[in-house]
Amino acid sequence: METYKLVLPEHLNHYGFLFGGNLLKWIDEVSYITVSLDYPGCNFVTVGMDKVEFKKSIRGGTILCFVTEKSKIGHTSIEYTVNVFKKSIDTGGRVLVFSTNITFVCLNEKGVKKALCAGSPH
Repeated sequence: METYKLVLPEHLNHYGFLFGGNLLKWIDEVSYITVSLDYPGCNFVTVGMDKVEFKKSIRGGTILCFVTEKSKIGHTSIEYTVNVFKKSIDTGGRVLVFSTNITFVCLNEKGVKKALCAGSPH
């Protein structure tokens, strides 16, 4: 899945750069949407995100492109790779600014791990 986000003044720190916590929140949100659409009827919670390393600074006005792809499927959990790119409105090109893997676990109505629902084939 590909999703876009515009970095606005309320997302910036006092130096004019994106707060890292906002980027992590957006990654959690877009990947949760992806897993929920891939596995309708399942309830998911985030259990982990690996390697939080910011590769490039991000200024206000930047358009970010989030590319979320399924990377590992377990019995009760699923992992997605999320790559975040700066998108140029001048050239259409993009530069990788962040990459991580995020893992979700499927829960029943009592909050206990359960097997994944039948998901989409991709």
